[in-house]
Amino acid sequence: MVAGSNPAEGTVVKGSPMTNQPNKTTPTASSVSDFISAVESERRREEAETLLTIFERASGQSAAMWGPSIIGFGSSHYRYATGREGDTASIGFSTRKAKISLYTARNFREFPELLERLGTHELAVGCLYVKKLADVDLTVLEELLTRSYEVARFDYDALAESD
Repeated sequence: MVAGSNPAEGTVVKGSPMTNQPNKTTPTASSVSDFISAVESERRREEAETLLTIFERASGQSAAMWGPSIIGFGSSHYRYATGREGDTASIGFSTRKAKISLYTARNFREFPELLERLGTHELAVGCLYVKKLADVDLTVLEELLTRSYEVARFDYDALAESD
């Protein structure tokens, strides 16, 4: 991620307690398949299996649990202008009851041409929400995820080389 590109982090004052706190969401040894199997809604379980395939193709990475409820692919190190740094899944998702949350280490707004073609969705700082996969074009979603993953890997790798 480009240092300081997350607006939510941009409000943190360097040296504040937030700067040195560890991330709450880190990789775990929990089973992705067990997590998906435990999802109550049959439709959400099926959507999670579909997303698992799409995310694996988009990233070329195997899935891993990040915290108790995020299925992540790849790992990227970030450093904000505030001094806060850590590791995050390059892309990931979580099946919530009301909506599916799709995460990227980048900002999905970097790809407006894809968002226009994606279908019904909502955006937040680092995530995109969809009520159900039937509301979006899965081909466009895979392209969005592939590009997000590639950009996150490029930016993080370039940042690491500049150290």
